[in-house]
Amino acid sequence: MAQIPNLDNAPINLTSLREQSQRELVNILKNIRGKKCLVIDQKLSGSLSSIIQTSILKEHGIELRHLSADPIQTDCSKLVYLVRSELTLMTLISSHIHNDTSKGLQREYYVYFVPRRTVACEKILEEEKVHHLLTIGEYPLYIVPLDEDVLSFELDLSYKEYLVDGDTSSLWHIAKAIHKLEFSFGVIPNLRAKGRGSVRVADILNRMQAEEPVNSPDMVVPEINTLILLDREVDMVTPMCSQLTYEGLLDEFLHINNGAVELDASVMGAAQQEGKKMKVPLNSSDKLFKELRDLNFEVVGQILRQKAQSMKQDYTDVTSNNQTVSELKDFVKKLNSLPEMTRHINLAQHLSTFTSKTSFLGQLDMEHTIIESQSYDICFEHIEEMIHKQEPLVNVLRLLILFSITNSGLPKKHFDYLRRELLHSYGFEHMVTLNNLEKAGLLKKQETKSNWLTIKRALQLVVEDTDTANPNDISYVFSGYAPLSIRLIQQAVRSGWRPIEEILRLLPGPHSEIKRGRFSSSPSVDTLQGHSASVDKVSDGRRSLVLVVFIGGVTFAEISALRFLSAQEGMAYDLIIGTTKMANGRTLTETFMGS
Repeated sequence: MAQIPNLDNAPINLTSLREQSQRELVNILKNIRGKKCLVIDQKLSGSLSSIIQTSILKEHGIELRHLSADPIQTDCSKLVYLVRSELTLMTLISSHIHNDTSKGLQREYYVYFVPRRTVACEKILEEEKVHHLLTIGEYPLYIVPLDEDVLSFELDLSYKEYLVDGDTSSLWHIAKAIHKLEFSFGVIPNLRAKGRGSVRVADILNRMQAEEPVNSPDMVVPEINTLILLDREVDMVTPMCSQLTYEGLLDEFLHINNGAVELDASVMGAAQQEGKKMKVPLNSSDKLFKELRDLNFEVVGQILRQKAQSMKQDYTDVTSNNQTVSELKDFVKKLNSLPEMTRHINLAQHLSTFTSKTSFLGQLDMEHTIIESQSYDICFEHIEEMIHKQEPLVNVLRLLILFSITNSGLPKKHFDYLRRELLHSYGFEHMVTLNNLEKAGLLKKQETKSNWLTIKRALQLVVEDTDTANPNDISYVFSGYAPLSIRLIQQAVRSGWRPIEEILRLLPGPHSEIKRGRFSSSPSVDTLQGHSASVDKVSDGRRSLVLVVFIGGVTFAEISALRFLSAQEGMAYDLIIGTTKMANGRTLTETFMGS
């Protein structure tokens, strides 16, 4: 099964977007005549695997290599480097060129920056005295469609860069990516933003529109009706909780990378390949995965069991000899889904080895206790005990961040004590990590009374007796906790943010609502209630589209909650998600950990 996701059912034409990116890359390579070797930055190869198949590149006679410290072994006289604008990568390229020069190798060198070149990178190439030997260009890859409703801007470190390092370049990239979408689908007329980064992106986007306007006279109505920008900083509670959907748990335990997980072949039933790694693609091209991905994991085993029993019954019927040819044909058709069944039975079985552990169940309990915000001492002692047992630092920090946010920081005495204990237990090199978390406001001393209880009650974040099998609320994705971020989006789409203005003020960062483009006289989304679906249809009868962009990353459980919202009766909108990266509590915490 192809790892490149099938985008045929996307609410907007993402296929054309992906094809444009493919063409741009192929044209870059075609314009360099002769035999060439494409050297790809490791991180980029994942992004490219969602855009273009390696077979297409090889058809153009291109050799492929990964960029590393080792010299490039190839007979090609032309080396084309495809890299992100990172300083360390410039040093690697320079060392390759110096190595070739010392051996007397005559080669032509090309460096293409993704998505754009930067002065700092070129400065290093000049200092290394190789700049004059290079032809430099850009490959403007700003958007990678991960699935039919998920777009990634591939900015892994944007959250830390913005909050800790004060580097706002990623905000420009996000605005550029959205502006690029507008060139294809029209100016988005309604914009809502919450958080420091989001409000700045909205501002940059408006500046871009003024400087380089999207003119779309042929498009009567823009395809995307509303853009909602949300900073991760606004809700850091959600990602620190353990996701409980099928796809969310796969990410928590096996780490989904560019729409695939890599695990031992033996887990997938390939006993003869013991010890070998295997990539399992996970996107909506896999029909069964599309059905299971957003469900609470509690019900996944049950559904797989029912499907297996139904297949077994069909087999019994077929072997009873009185089947018609068309019934046989139906049975054979069903057999085609057998590989998908086997794949997910193996994955679910593997996952349950993690989810049945008492340590995991204890962790879930503690997360819920922290969110309930009723038992400060129990939570504090639990974290203290984790530190003394030297549990993995990332697990301790994840819980500590959750604890700190819901309490608006820790009393000075407890803050200093835990900080000291962490450094004693895990080493003083983690001073950088703790400083980063403090700068980002994720771990801090308590200065004001916590308003978490007010927010929790007002937005109904804790839902008792959640039915995970037949959910009627987004809280099923965390078995009883409704993601704060998605409650805000739910409110924005249903009745606007004005009714919850007071609550928005209690959350980090400013918020704004803007009318844009020549549609600024049309009714705002505030007047488009969820039930009046007829008001807000695009001229050809499709539902209106809302683009929700998470600045700093989004979890799979949040995406599942958005899909659940979109599927509700009376919902007037389709939702499409944009994010700087796919994230979970572990990966977000790791970005703050000093390397």
